[in-house]
Amino acid sequence: MSLIASDQFRIVVGLGKSGMSLVRFLARQGTPFAVADTRENPPELVTLRSQYPQVEVRCGELDADFLCRAQELYVSPGLSLRTPALIEAAARGVRMSGDVDLFARHAKAPIVAITGSNAKSTVTTLVGEMAAAAGKRVAVGGNLGTPALDLLADDVELYVLELSSFQLETCERLNAAVATCLNVSEDHMDRYDGMADYHLAKHRIFRGAKQVVVNRADALSRPLIADSVPCWTFGTDKPDFKAFGLIEEGGEKWLAFQFEALLPVRELKIRGAHNHSNALAALALGHAVGLPFEPMLQTLREFAGLAHRCQWVGEREGVNYYDDSKATNVGAALAAIEGLGADIDGKLVLLAGGDGKGADFSALREPVGKFCRAVVLLGRDAELVGAALGDDVNKVRVQTLDEAVRKAAELAQAGDAVLLSPACASLDMFKNFEERGRLFAKAVEELA
Repeated sequence: MSLIASDQFRIVVGLGKSGMSLVRFLARQGTPFAVADTRENPPELVTLRSQYPQVEVRCGELDADFLCRAQELYVSPGLSLRTPALIEAAARGVRMSGDVDLFARHAKAPIVAITGSNAKSTVTTLVGEMAAAAGKRVAVGGNLGTPALDLLADDVELYVLELSSFQLETCERLNAAVATCLNVSEDHMDRYDGMADYHLAKHRIFRGAKQVVVNRADALSRPLIADSVPCWTFGTDKPDFKAFGLIEEGGEKWLAFQFEALLPVRELKIRGAHNHSNALAALALGHAVGLPFEPMLQTLREFAGLAHRCQWVGEREGVNYYDDSKATNVGAALAAIEGLGADIDGKLVLLAGGDGKGADFSALREPVGKFCRAVVLLGRDAELVGAALGDDVNKVRVQTLDEAVRKAAELAQAGDAVLLSPACASLDMFKNFEERGRLFAKAVEELA
């Protein structure tokens, strides 16, 4: 029997968090659909079978003939579009889509869209809190927290979305009110054919954008857009027209817009040059969608940072300890090393290593040499990280995180900071980066 594609029938491919949000959305819409997952026991299978027992589910290797029954596939961000069955389905005319693409078709309020290799969660949270402080009914999520489709509601006045390159691969046209790619550094090279391929995926965020925000310090953040599209910029240098940056006034640094001082950086709770940059990015995005400065600046005064993102966790014998477990790639670790290193009186003792995801660690060598007293290495790719750092810094290899914290405490001097910023994913030793961060904080707490 030949399988005939239906104009209405859809298949959700991947039954994780975003997959389940798709199931809920399609069920509400009354759209006929089925579900497929490459795993025999996907995370949300029990929930699906209890709440939607009528939905057909196929687990295990994807079947291209089954997929071709649908006019459109909603593919999980965790699944590469280069999976053979998906390639075959696409070749046979099936449209590839995803939860963010579907969200963009149904969202009635303006969208602030944020991507980047690093800092997107911090900036997304900041913009969301700024909008709430300005009295907006704001919904925040996407790659961070609540899946995009679960945010859809008629009373929302502004959506603020963090988006990963994986989500953007299946997003045809986001049509954001303002979009930014905060930065681009090597990440997920186990999924992409080099930096150019990864860069292209990130830049899909700009499709249909009414305004853009660009990082002056990163040429790869600048999209190819028409001159008629309003462009705001941010950076930690002196700002010019339509730009946010830092200026010196009265002997101290201020966050500034164009030629106007807005807030002295000493009033920020978040530390380091990278966080000054994050604050400026959030101001630029908020300003682009009409948020007034006063509530935005008050939000910056109160914002203490996100868990596991250069978060202060304690002080022992004049040494401060920072959890930057979310630094799962080289670019994120670089931002923390340079940002925190330039902001303290002493030196850093860096904890690094884990699952390197095929990354090149050589960019760490110079800032580590400049800012670090020592590096404590652990995890599967510890030797690769160590080799890339060269011989100009003291390197110590350990087996466990507890041992790493104890060794770092021995190496650090008063005025120094111990920084967990691994430049690697956590899955070789931990359930996720959150667990790695929690165990680091626990080990710091247990120091005698």
